[in-house]
Amino acid sequence: MSTYTPINTAENLQVDGALGRFTYRRFGPRGGIPLVLVHRFRATVDWWDPEFLDILAADRDVIVFDNIGIGYTGGEALITVEGFGAGAVDFIDALGLSEVDLLGWSFGGVVAQAITLTRPSLVRKLIVAGSGSGLAPNMPSITERVLQIMAKPNADLEDTLYLFYPETEEARKLGLEHFDKVSAAMPPGAPVVSEEAAMGQLQAITAALATPWEQVVENLKTITQPVLYANGMHDVMIHAFASYSAVEHLPSAKLALYSDAGHAFLFQHLEEFTTEVKRFLAD
Repeated sequence: MSTYTPINTAENLQVDGALGRFTYRRFGPRGGIPLVLVHRFRATVDWWDPEFLDILAADRDVIVFDNIGIGYTGGEALITVEGFGAGAVDFIDALGLSEVDLLGWSFGGVVAQAITLTRPSLVRKLIVAGSGSGLAPNMPSITERVLQIMAKPNADLEDTLYLFYPETEEARKLGLEHFDKVSAAMPPGAPVVSEEAAMGQLQAITAALATPWEQVVENLKTITQPVLYANGMHDVMIHAFASYSAVEHLPSAKLALYSDAGHAFLFQHLEEFTTEVKRFLAD
């Protein structure tokens, strides 16, 4: 059992898989089932909230990584959810891990579900944050403003705040605090997600949303692991209706909703959500 590694001293590590050389960071004490985090659209390992990681890793082995073609990890841009799932599985296999817990946020939640479907024996428990499984019937559609911001190569702070936080004074304050923490921890010369890679992610998301809902339901029914679905009620990226619709069809699931939060509810309600995560993952 090793000692906890503070977030601000964690180094970039590399491991060779069948599909490429992955860059990752690992925090917290070894032992037990590691928690692997799968990130959102247009994000590298540098974009996780450092306090969020710090709390999770206080008593748990936590791993973050860049998938093929993202950030610090080289390779050609992936263009399908299945491709991103295969990349994540290859990374986990390369670390020699036979079982993990998964937490996927946003696009990462879609990928985490794909991992669970393709390699169910690899996943003990699954957390899907601010995400969905497909376009459920009667689900509100993504607005044109959101789509325009997602397509921007260099969205500014105001754009990102709009995507992640409700337009209230308290939510804005917490959003600015979140981005201040991320900015302060950002290494000099940190890579960004290339436009090719971002468009590959967008292509993957678009195709996933086009999956017939009947097929989505059949897939969900096969996920027998305990699942925690969580979302903010004012999510303009992936409406909370997606979480409710998915949980209806999962054999063993819990739904947590945050009434005053949006897409980044996990940082807006950092202490509450990390407590929820730890309780869910406890043996």
